[in-house]
Amino acid sequence: MTIQQEITVETNVQASVEKVWTFWTDPIHITKWNFASDEWHSPFAENDLREGGKFTSRMEAKDGSFGFDFGGVYDEIKLHEVIAYTMEDGRKVRISFKDRAGETEIIETFDAETSHSIEVQQQGWQAILNNFKNM
Repeated sequence: MTIQQEITVETNVQASVEKVWTFWTDPIHITKWNFASDEWHSPFAENDLREGGKFTSRMEAKDGSFGFDFGGVYDEIKLHEVIAYTMEDGRKVRISFKDRAGETEIIETFDAETSHSIEVQQQGWQAILNNFKNM
């Protein structure tokens, strides 16, 4: 049995955990931050935030050259604390939100995939997280 390698990215956001949670989970906000660079955008997001609920979002290059859907099913939801889900390819993701005296620490851990290097995956997910922080 192959042990799945996990990758962790994290950031601190200068906002309350309640506000961070809303911006993280509301499709209106998701489309404004869910991409890694200015050459990309997220024209569509849908989110059924409950255990067993599904989510999907679209990431596309602004020039139309490439795009993909990203989605999964929620395994665990603890309001303002934890979101855990399984991606469509079976990999697991866990995001924790921690109130740190008026700012929020976000720690996102996900199973690595095999088609890109660990470094590329970590950079890509961190870039999206940084985009969220800077929204």
